[in-house]
Amino acid sequence: MKPVITCVDDLRRLARRRVPGLFYDYVDSGSWTESTYRANSLDLARLHFRQQVGRNVADISTRATILGQPAALPLALAPAGLTGMIWPDGEILAARAAAAAGVPYTLSTVSICSIEDLAARLAQPFWLQLYMMKDRGFIADLIARARAASCSALVLTLDLPIQGQRHKDIRNGLSVPPALTASGILSMLSHPRWCAAMLRTPRRTFGNIVGHARGVTDTLGFAEWVSRQFDRTVTWDDIDWVKQRWGGRLIVKGIMDAGDARRAFGAGADAIVVSNHGGRQLDGAPSSISALRAIADSVGDAGEIIMDGGIRSGQDMLRALALGADSVMIGRAFLYGLGALGEQGVALCLDILRKELEATMALCGVTALGQLGPDAIVDYPWPAVASAPAPRTPALRSIAEAP
Repeated sequence: MKPVITCVDDLRRLARRRVPGLFYDYVDSGSWTESTYRANSLDLARLHFRQQVGRNVADISTRATILGQPAALPLALAPAGLTGMIWPDGEILAARAAAAAGVPYTLSTVSICSIEDLAARLAQPFWLQLYMMKDRGFIADLIARARAASCSALVLTLDLPIQGQRHKDIRNGLSVPPALTASGILSMLSHPRWCAAMLRTPRRTFGNIVGHARGVTDTLGFAEWVSRQFDRTVTWDDIDWVKQRWGGRLIVKGIMDAGDARRAFGAGADAIVVSNHGGRQLDGAPSSISALRAIADSVGDAGEIIMDGGIRSGQDMLRALALGADSVMIGRAFLYGLGALGEQGVALCLDILRKELEATMALCGVTALGQLGPDAIVDYPWPAVASAPAPRTPALRSIAEAP
């Protein structure tokens, strides 16, 4: 019987059946006790909408601008490592679905598909996510490769000076290609559709790193290399180093503090991502949504604000937009779609979010994204900054409102 898909959670349940357990667990887990991972969704659900009636909502627009570019939704696909192990050629499939839906796609540094491979198979520009590793020569080369591929933005992730301990990945012995342990073999053999598709693709290693980083010629070499590459010396000065080599739009990801947000914009970021890495780094950190308003109030009009963490519905999108985000990123939501139905699943995920956002806007009496503000939320439970500047003018506006 064909599954009936009505929401992102339906895609999650289907993905759990179709993706080998070690890779599904990689997506659907956080670090340590996973308290921050859970809080991202739970705190979004705590926010109640202001229902307003008697308004003409016949003509609703979900269109937006993100870093000066038009988008069908105020949304981008977040960088996600190992996407090509959730489903073979996963980065290519997800990027195609994003392009068809009119939203940006972000390729991870630790993707299975390489920058060049994706650029050759995608007509539209995409974003590249960057970690600052100790091998600055490799990073400079990666930035040059992103320029050559006409990437339209660089997403610099700053919240990984050391990897948060993810218990499920350790227990599963997660590796790429999958380790040939008894449990790993059993997990893969119990998913013959995934195995058959994986056998048909040559993309089964880390395409951006293997063959590019010094001394990394295979996956074993990658594991040894990356274990030495987490850089605890990264500071705000490194943003200037990146900007000089990049020269394009720069997004700084991993911001959870108002002071850090101001520093990021002061260092030249065009946008920030309010993010706790999906609860995969500092367990016990607050949820992204609970940090958002204080950050938005603190930075004013300094640049665009993107939020990720816990977005599973169009309603979650509206909550984030109301409290100061100009757009959002989704990671797990599109990966559920990918694991469930491949490219079709990512497209379905994006269509579900669009319809949910439009319906929620209508029921809140809102017809354009630029109309959203904190008053769309009835009972905001977290304090804003003590001495905020004048109310922030959202950088994101309906295309219809743009001059």
